[in-house]
Amino acid sequence: MKILATDLDRTLLPNGSWPSDPGAIELFNELTEKHDVLVVYVTGRNLALTENAIKEFGVRYPNILCSDVGSSIRKYVDGEWKLDHGWIEHVKKASPRWDAVAIRDAVAGVNGIREQESEHLNQFKQSYYVEHEKKTEVLKKVDELVKGKFDEVIVYSFDSQDGKGLLDFLPASATKQTALEYVAEEFGAEKEDVVFCGDSGNDIFPLTAGFCGVLVKNADDQLVENVKKAINQNPKLKVYFAKGDFKGLKGYYTSGVIEGAYHYGVFDGVMERRGI
Repeated sequence: MKILATDLDRTLLPNGSWPSDPGAIELFNELTEKHDVLVVYVTGRNLALTENAIKEFGVRYPNILCSDVGSSIRKYVDGEWKLDHGWIEHVKKASPRWDAVAIRDAVAGVNGIREQESEHLNQFKQSYYVEHEKKTEVLKKVDELVKGKFDEVIVYSFDSQDGKGLLDFLPASATKQTALEYVAEEFGAEKEDVVFCGDSGNDIFPLTAGFCGVLVKNADDQLVENVKKAINQNPKLKVYFAKGDFKGLKGYYTSGVIEGAYHYGVFDGVMERRGI
């Protein structure tokens, strides 16, 4: 089983300020179909925004969608999305103290945050926009009010394209990392048989969880720094930094995903590290 998992925005999707390679998405679609790869999108987008991305950019439908920062899992079967109810029960059992309403009440008076629109919230995801210049004081206050009380994780990321801080409260058992671990286990794949590609803040967890990690060439500087720190602490981690100049591709976005997939042998039939 070859599993290629990827974030969407500015990882698989060329929607940043860096140059993209014409035809890279078509090549990704072709390669993943030809080599019978199980494709997983692991994204902060909800289902509707994922559908929009598929239509706008022409990326293929995934086999599995871990959306809403991993808090929802769906399979795409015979042209239809099927919600994974087993995931919902798993999260409820694994994080019994999780309570999105209680978290909302707890942080209601925090200065510098604004609750995201209802379509970006669900039973396992309570999210906010953050005034980035107030990040330090916001996170300190949030920790005082929430940390350790609700079986939660608190994930902060920065959207460098529009200058927004993003704050997600998730059950500790329902993150990008744990969703991908759940998918891998369901399909009987070891972590080293799963490639995960990312570019920004909340990708740090799956990139350093023991999967075969890939950072596209346009990855945020802060993420690159954090991943390198993690590698220094645990040299066994496998992480590839896309370089570009590979098969005529520059290494940004989709091209970096393709480069990383080749590096780990996803398109060669053998899952192993390769010098490119």
